[in-house]
Amino acid sequence: MIMDSRLDQLCGWLTDYFSLADGAAISPADLSSVCGDASFRRYFRLQQGGRSWIAVDAPPEKERGTAAFVDVATRLERAGICAPHVHHVTLQHGFMLLDDLGEQSYRALIQQPTDAAQLAELLPLLPAMAEQVFVDGLPVYSEPMLQAEMDEFWQWYLAHHRQQPFDTQEQQCWQQLCDLILAELGAQPQVFVHRDFMSSNLMRTPQGMVGVIDFQDAVIGPLTYDFASLVWDRYISWSRPQLEAWMETVRQQMAPQIDPQRWQRWCDWTGLQRNLKIAGRFARLNYRDGKPGYLPLIPRFVEFIRDVMARYDELAPFRPMLEARLCEQ
Repeated sequence: MIMDSRLDQLCGWLTDYFSLADGAAISPADLSSVCGDASFRRYFRLQQGGRSWIAVDAPPEKERGTAAFVDVATRLERAGICAPHVHHVTLQHGFMLLDDLGEQSYRALIQQPTDAAQLAELLPLLPAMAEQVFVDGLPVYSEPMLQAEMDEFWQWYLAHHRQQPFDTQEQQCWQQLCDLILAELGAQPQVFVHRDFMSSNLMRTPQGMVGVIDFQDAVIGPLTYDFASLVWDRYISWSRPQLEAWMETVRQQMAPQIDPQRWQRWCDWTGLQRNLKIAGRFARLNYRDGKPGYLPLIPRFVEFIRDVMARYDELAPFRPMLEARLCEQ
């Protein structure tokens, strides 16, 4: 265990919370590191009082989502969604103590195309979150936010990673493409959106429930966004027939009044927005934040982008501009 001042502070904070007898204290040796995410948060498992807990260290100068996490956790619980209960939090320190939902993530259960049944277990959560989670007061996934995410594609993937920035004319063409995408996202019902609804943020709990984690970035946004996050995955590529079968399953559950072709279009174009963002975001994590582990994942998202760009006539004018830059080494 690497010793550091914040870890010592976290241990002292935990010791105060549990009020251990006989002057006992929780030490770094009592904490085991839990695999984290792309943020600066750290997660630790603690066995205490006959049960397992998750302690979170979210440095407030780097992570501003702690208050949002607490807020969204409450919303999910009230909606009957399995999410870690927040037992203790000190916002100024960025420390939280949460329920432990176990060690079995769906990321470990969904690794190849034969694992489609495991992914299907997650689909009922989509209508549950969209219909049952109270959204008043959540941030709106606004056009400027969605645009800024897509712009990471050319700012970080094209300009930094591919070293092929847009010229002035291409920049105007890019904005025309973004405007088309934004129109499709804006036409959808706006509901609770987890925003990172993917297998690594979903747990199969020891009780056999599906638990949701890493939801602090939740917003009010397009109906198909969480579906797109789930099926256009960073670790596995599903066949087009499988994707379309899931699209239809979810349409029947979430929006049976929507024409299947229109629903499929919503799913594809929402996925396009997200996949442009992810390609740029993973490049940013490497070049700005010094996290190279995400760079090898970009080619999969490039293929996702290329696939959807080829499916719609309206996107044809933009293909030449992108295609020359989408070749991964």
